[in-house]
Amino acid sequence: MDDRQRLFEIIRDRSFRQGGRFTLVSGRTSTIYFNLKPAMLDPDGARLIGAALAGKAAALGAAYISGLEMGAVPLVTAAAAMSAVAQKPLSACFIRKQAKDHGTKSLIEGLAEGEDLAGRPVVVVEDVTTTGGSAIRAIEILREAGALVDHVVTIVDREEGAAEAFAEAGVTLHALYRKSEFAEDIEG
Repeated sequence: MDDRQRLFEIIRDRSFRQGGRFTLVSGRTSTIYFNLKPAMLDPDGARLIGAALAGKAAALGAAYISGLEMGAVPLVTAAAAMSAVAQKPLSACFIRKQAKDHGTKSLIEGLAEGEDLAGRPVVVVEDVTTTGGSAIRAIEILREAGALVDHVVTIVDREEGAAEAFAEAGVTLHALYRKSEFAEDIEG
């Protein structure tokens, strides 16, 4: 079994639910739900997700990988680690939802003193993408810091408008998987 199929099975078995009614972060309701944390925190899942994200980010020319807390923190960590294993180092940082009221008070965490993102290509990552609102917030903050953000990579695209929203922001969405690959009946 190849890595893509193995990761699909981990996500299907640990992180996918169908049936019932679920309220999504976007406020929409659905009968299909992905909670990627169990797959992201599974030892083999973390390895496979990290390798897939690192490989995709490298292919897109990224120097950094980033995303909005909380979901992106394990993703960027796994990707940075697996990029080192692949001997194609990729730096990582993440975006806070709110700046801390102490320390550096920064929205962007993971940069060393004197390090910045000005002119650096950054790929934004997400676990599950519905409308793209969380990633767009991360993109705006990264761009304000001077980063060049042209790509978002998501583990699962729910296929509910994010690609179009990103296109309006000048960003291309890349999905490792799509909701339609998991769902038996795609009404929600």
